[in-house]
Amino acid sequence: MRLTKFFAPTLKDDPADADVISHKLLVRAGMIRQVARGIYDYLPLGLRVLRRIENIVREELDRAGCQEILMPAICPAELWEKSGRWDYYGKELLRIRDRNDREFCFGPTHEEVVTDLVRGEIRSYRDLPKNLYQVQTKFRDEVRPRFGLMRGREFLMKDGYSFHADSDDARREYHEMYAVYERIFTRCGLEFRAVEADTGAIGGSLSHEFQVLAASGEDEIAACDQCPYAANIEKAEVRAPLEAAATASGSEAPRRVETPGKRTIEEVAEFLNLSATDFIKTLVYVQADGEPVVALVRGDHQISEAKLRSLLQTEALTLAGPEIVQKVTGAPVGFAGPVGLDSIRIVADTALQAMETAVTGANEADSHLLDVCPARDLPEETSFSDLRQALDGECCPRCEKGRYRIRRGIEAGQVFFLGTKYSEALGATFLDRQGKEQPLEMGCYGIGVSRTLAAAVEQSHDENGIIWPMPLAPFTVQIVPTKMKDDAVREAADALYGELCAKRVEVLLDDRDERPGVKFKDADLMGTPLRVTIGPRGLEKGIVEVRARAGGETDELPIETAASAIADRVGASR
Repeated sequence: MRLTKFFAPTLKDDPADADVISHKLLVRAGMIRQVARGIYDYLPLGLRVLRRIENIVREELDRAGCQEILMPAICPAELWEKSGRWDYYGKELLRIRDRNDREFCFGPTHEEVVTDLVRGEIRSYRDLPKNLYQVQTKFRDEVRPRFGLMRGREFLMKDGYSFHADSDDARREYHEMYAVYERIFTRCGLEFRAVEADTGAIGGSLSHEFQVLAASGEDEIAACDQCPYAANIEKAEVRAPLEAAATASGSEAPRRVETPGKRTIEEVAEFLNLSATDFIKTLVYVQADGEPVVALVRGDHQISEAKLRSLLQTEALTLAGPEIVQKVTGAPVGFAGPVGLDSIRIVADTALQAMETAVTGANEADSHLLDVCPARDLPEETSFSDLRQALDGECCPRCEKGRYRIRRGIEAGQVFFLGTKYSEALGATFLDRQGKEQPLEMGCYGIGVSRTLAAAVEQSHDENGIIWPMPLAPFTVQIVPTKMKDDAVREAADALYGELCAKRVEVLLDDRDERPGVKFKDADLMGTPLRVTIGPRGLEKGIVEVRARAGGETDELPIETAASAIADRVGASR
């Protein structure tokens, strides 16, 4: 492709509304343009990257025996009502009414639709297993769409679903798809880590996220430095204290102290000249059924709502508002504590078992309790479980040799073992070997295609622009003639361009009549892996200059053999 004919409107300055580097660079490089908040046009360069990712995904899925289908983007409300997600999904679900006043939604995911499809076609265990996937536009009405393609409202996603006769076969396929995803992200040229994850709104009992590692990532992951174990920080296991603390031998009961206007742990710790590690944090939550529950963690720890939700076996969990906190504890927000709360369920993190004494709210305005002994003063029905987020440097509970290293990542894919959550809700059954009707076992597998594009930029860039991995680059080679008006330079550039095209190398020829510096800046901004410079001085020596975008290494190649050498280099990098 010749750049004079190509639609790639680059910009010198960052867009004013861009917060993250991928958003800035994708706009500046002429790859995307915003249409509305969280909704984007993909220009030719950006679309070529999307197609690269799609092709890798399709090749690996097809090789694994998966079959591509295409389901409608607009889904009828009754299917979502049967699964129970019509109300549960909330305002992120874009709801639509047609001219007959029937309700639909713009599908954010397609578990209901694919289950409805399969329940009408699969009759017997002989029809199983099946693994179906699509590459489809999705829409989630994010309350604050931001970060460009990282958290947009409309996005391109690969979603796949498998159907099985029993749980063992569903788990076999789960692990097969895990391996397929590893191959996909490896082929994309990305540094990633597969981590155990919460199932979230999709549901199910087992899940792994595929996190593209990047300093700007929204997610934190805990990865052992000695064994393969890694998990989202919300899911990462934390080892319980080796020994529980003995009952405090000091005071016989907690002591009340005035803490006027001091609500947060930081404020109370400073007021009492104590550390956050001396406190018990009391949090009141409301479950899906409306029942409140109290959760306790040490003052310097962060609760994992994913762990708490799993422990309580509730689909939804929200922090209680001031009215409910007042009703449950008798105190305003900031002064809640577990002592004396005998009529409500209390769950506590295991770290509290190692505390001899602690400071808690006194369940009275402007008051806290000192010398609270968890072993003595917590209500008898308090249960202990791993409820907190992991910390950097903590001992790995799996191998007990390594330590957690907290890294940031961007979730680009996720696999789920769903079980019978959707098949039971929608009546998707089959006849087993004994002729008995059984619900289908299911798995679900998603890849954010457009998010993977953005994640690649977040992971690999510099001050000059994008650095595409070779497999994702819109063009692998960019030829930059320094003087297009020089006949010898122009002819050499055209000849090399033709040779590379004949060798099926995807090459962009910058045939603009621009200064070399302008061309070099655009080539770096676009992130083309190899830049080939052709100029009068080089031609006098019979060479062209090849510069790698990643690392900046420069080689001089004889012009007669340059096309073959470049093609070999491109082939070896894919």
